[in-house]
Amino acid sequence: MLAASLPADGLLVVLSGPLGAGKTLFAKGIAEGLGVDPEAVTSPTFAISTEYDLADGRRLAHLDGYRLESAAELESAGFLDLLVTGTIILIEWGERFLDALPADRIEIRISRPDETPTQRRLDAVASGPTSTRALSEWESKLVGENGQQLGLELLDEKDG
Repeated sequence: MLAASLPADGLLVVLSGPLGAGKTLFAKGIAEGLGVDPEAVTSPTFAISTEYDLADGRRLAHLDGYRLESAAELESAGFLDLLVTGTIILIEWGERFLDALPADRIEIRISRPDETPTQRRLDAVASGPTSTRALSEWESKLVGENGQQLGLELLDEKDG
């Protein structure tokens, strides 16, 4: 549902959470929603960045900042070259480099409530006009029939 909400001109999505939270699995789901075989998507920890051509002409870039020590290393890994129209960028551990990332982005924190192995909590925040539109569209999809089928519970900001 998030993949279907991402704009044609691209967007940056930061995926954060502890080891084993499901960041790469979530990235696989976004990739699948964009038409990429999820089996082809692996954790880019050692490659730092993996790119996929999408059928609609866009590109998907999946990065992992876990092994990077600084924003300069992120830049050396070719991050700035990915900031072009039509590229959707998913960056795991991107919260380590927020100052080096575009201001207009979606940040998604993945956690396991009470360490329950089969449940995940997603906290998503948009920080600009394009990301706000995408997040609103995603929320509309989640609240609708699909969300009911998945047993999703959306919390208001006041609820946490």
